[in-house]
Amino acid sequence: MSIFGKLFGENEKPKPSSFWKNITSEKDLAEAVENSYHEKTVIFKHSTSCFISKTVLRNFEKEIEDIDQNVSFYYLDLLAHRSVSNTIAENFGIRHESPQLIVLENGKAINHASHQDISISLII
Repeated sequence: MSIFGKLFGENEKPKPSSFWKNITSEKDLAEAVENSYHEKTVIFKHSTSCFISKTVLRNFEKEIEDIDQNVSFYYLDLLAHRSVSNTIAENFGIRHESPQLIVLENGKAINHASHQDISISLII
């Protein structure tokens, strides 16, 4: 592995932290939407092959480590589950981007951002 690979984790497959619930199917997405009627629900769409997406994910995870609100966090590996990502774009009328964060409340997207605009301020 090159020096840059070691620094930036080129060959590392990211391991989502334990607070993430994986979305791997339409059923998982439906559960996330249903959950949004009970508490804020966040969907993080991540491209596992993109350096920018990896960096944004790591930074976001650091930001939310000590969040003291009732929020559910969902993680979508969009390379493995692109059809689910397309369904999200269709259902919420939000153009697909990666990385992308979508905040749901009562079954509707109340906030969303991509790339460096992703931050905890979208949730609180």
